Amino acid sequence: MYETFFGLTGKPFQLNPDPAFFYGSRGHKRAFAYLQYGVHQGEGFIIVTGEVGAGKTTLVRSLLEQIDPNRLVAAQLVTTQLDAEDLLRAIAMAFGLATKAIDKAQLLAELEAFLVSLVPQGKRVLIVDEAQNLSGRAIEELRMLSNFQLGNQGLLQSFLVGQPELRLLMQGPELQQLRQRVTASYHLGPMDRAETQAYVEHRLRHVGWCKYPRFEPAAFDAIYTYSAGIPRRINTLCNRLLLAAALSEEHDIAAANVRSTAEEIRLELSEGDSQAAAVAARADGHGVGEDAPPVGLEERVLRLERAMTSTLDLVQQLRRSQASLKPLDPLNS
Repeated sequence: MYETFFGLTGKPFQLNPDPAFFYGSRGHKRAFAYLQYGVHQGEGFIIVTGEVGAGKTTLVRSLLEQIDPNRLVAAQLVTTQLDAEDLLRAIAMAFGLATKAIDKAQLLAELEAFLVSLVPQGKRVLIVDEAQNLSGRAIEELRMLSNFQLGNQGLLQSFLVGQPELRLLMQGPELQQLRQRVTASYHLGPMDRAETQAYVEHRLRHVGWCKYPRFEPAAFDAIYTYSAGIPRRINTLCNRLLLAAALSEEHDIAAANVRSTAEEIRLELSEGDSQAAAVAARADGHGVGEDAPPVGLEERVLRLERAMTSTLDLVQQLRRSQASLKPLDPLNS
């Protein structure tokens, strides 16, 4: 792997969200502050939106890591393409409750009793990720849960985290009552040029980077241009960039390297879209053939990375073998 070639202790640009790599850009710090504010308030709804790959899930996981389990009970829901009643069951399961063979009324009663039982432990937080997939009825069920109270104290604090479509969903007339219970709302935008460079260097330093490979200033300009400051795009681009540099045994990364890698990714995306269109056409009866379904971009990236890694290992083995061979002495041959 390129980590070995560059002397890194780990993979700096993995696609899976990891709180250990959290970088506090201005936008991410502000969004995180809203989440912390929501935990402190203990009532109502906090809404955080952002584009795909903006770092919302990393924010949520960073928050969960900081929560003291002795003072606050948190449940996270990530499967949101559910109808209203299934959503309630998913929430109950997220809190560790059994939900089989009970009707909705009993389910609500058990949820309320459970939340009341947690009052001595502190606050209760529900985090709903990918909330843009919720139906209006499902969101209304969340509002109804916010009605649970013990005296003047709310029993549940909810965070809705999702893509910009969530904001459009919230504007529906049927959600007017929920909007009145939103205590804070924030949209997480992309990073700027300076933050993009700082983000890349932050992740590299986390795995022992000592400016090897060296990134030319123009390379960071290109990374920002092709990623638009979106963390997941930066990770995808830089992961491939370092792999290509290791295979080519390059110690400096220039703008040209970024452009060529970005073009490879663009072509793969275009190929994936074409394959998806072909499969859709066949499903509609407008195409023929028995082609396999298209492979997702991340899977293609992993396959290519494995193939390149095998090639790199083979090259290194050959070099070690050549280095171990002693030249023949012509006098003794």
